[in-house]
Amino acid sequence: MLPFDEFLRVLAALDNPHRLRIVALLAGERLHVSGIARQMGLSRPLVHMHLKRLEAAGLVKGSLELSEDGKAMKFFEVVPFAYRITPSLIREVVSANQPREKEEQS
Repeated sequence: MLPFDEFLRVLAALDNPHRLRIVALLAGERLHVSGIARQMGLSRPLVHMHLKRLEAAGLVKGSLELSEDGKAMKFFEVVPFAYRITPSLIREVVSANQPREKEEQS
């Protein structure tokens, strides 16, 4: 089962239109931060901030590579994932995170 904290990170990461667009772009190809920023019409620092959230949630991963002119470029790609969010899953995740009755009485 998905741990509660991980479940919240994934939901929070995908709860933003820019991050959804980034995942959509990366679903088709690996891109570096500047390439993503250009295609989305956003600043590199803003794209980088969104990528950090997606990376923390385990939805994308980045790797540093050297360009032909020796510049370090960070490329990102989607990490394969699949989540089927149902009321039952939410109940299981939340129930697993609630303190046991004995622990509450202590």
